[in-house]
Amino acid sequence: MHTTPAIVSIPPTMKALELRGYGGMNDLALASRPTPRPGRGEVLVRMAAAPINPSDLLFLRGRYGIRKTLPTIPGFEGSGLVVAAGEGVYARALLGRRVACAASSGDGTWAEYMVTRASACLPLLPHVSYMGGAMLIVNPLSAIALLDIARRGGHRAVAHTAAASALGRALVRLAQPRGPVLVNIVRRAEQVAILRDLGATYILDSSGPDFDRQLAETCAALHVTLAFDAIAGEMTGRLLRAMPPGGRVLVYGALSEEACQIDPSEFIFRRQQAGGFWLSDWIARQSFLKIVLLGLRLQTSLFKAVDTVIQARIPLERAHEGLAQYEQQMSRGKVLLVPFVRGL
Repeated sequence: MHTTPAIVSIPPTMKALELRGYGGMNDLALASRPTPRPGRGEVLVRMAAAPINPSDLLFLRGRYGIRKTLPTIPGFEGSGLVVAAGEGVYARALLGRRVACAASSGDGTWAEYMVTRASACLPLLPHVSYMGGAMLIVNPLSAIALLDIARRGGHRAVAHTAAASALGRALVRLAQPRGPVLVNIVRRAEQVAILRDLGATYILDSSGPDFDRQLAETCAALHVTLAFDAIAGEMTGRLLRAMPPGGRVLVYGALSEEACQIDPSEFIFRRQQAGGFWLSDWIARQSFLKIVLLGLRLQTSLFKAVDTVIQARIPLERAHEGLAQYEQQMSRGKVLLVPFVRGL
């Protein structure tokens, strides 16, 4: 197997966070592992930063859409420097480039080094930092995909939950130029001000005693026919009840960690619909060229819209602290795992 010569000296071993069971962060431990080598069409990325996302928390608990053979390294996205490349034109073209990257079927981004497909990497433009590049894939592409679904379906108004999350804020900013109108649902009163500052018009606090009536009245007034649900549990059913007949909910997250609770009469008598959205499926349906072009747009015309607040940068050695902090305060911004504290 031929590998293009590395641009830096690569150590034989690396530090990584190793998941040894699907019991959450208690099954996560810092370990020493052999540094992987890229094969054909692959690159070796020296990781600069990797965020903690809700999907990562689900993965740690074995509740995500994929399970990997244990032990494994978690982490779905990040950024870093390509320091070695296997055979293949695109892989070799990335050598020495800073990239945003997604994990392949093997180990993930919570390590000092990661091997991934070259096609899972987006070159970073000079003005985009490693910190910003680390969050360029999961939330921004999800927001673009969800809004594309709304626009193609002719939905003039859409409700969405967890609106103060990183993905929720991206939806607010990206929808402002040409719609659809968003009904933004938050879970705490203090999150209302966050969205007001972003220019959101319709904001509802689900913790309020009159939430269901307010939601139904708002959905009727704006003719909301689609909802994006990051919470699941009873919220899915509440969204369906609030929308006019023929409404549809797309569930893309499970922050409640509960099964969706839906009254069958919503399907039978009001012709409501419920389905799911998984970014991995959406990306698989897109051409490689489209993803690359979206990556460029996200770093140029859309960069301010998807820029994400960072609440903390945590070394791998303090990963448990970072996971707990993020889980307790998601709306304060992302927590980034930073393998090399002094940078590259």
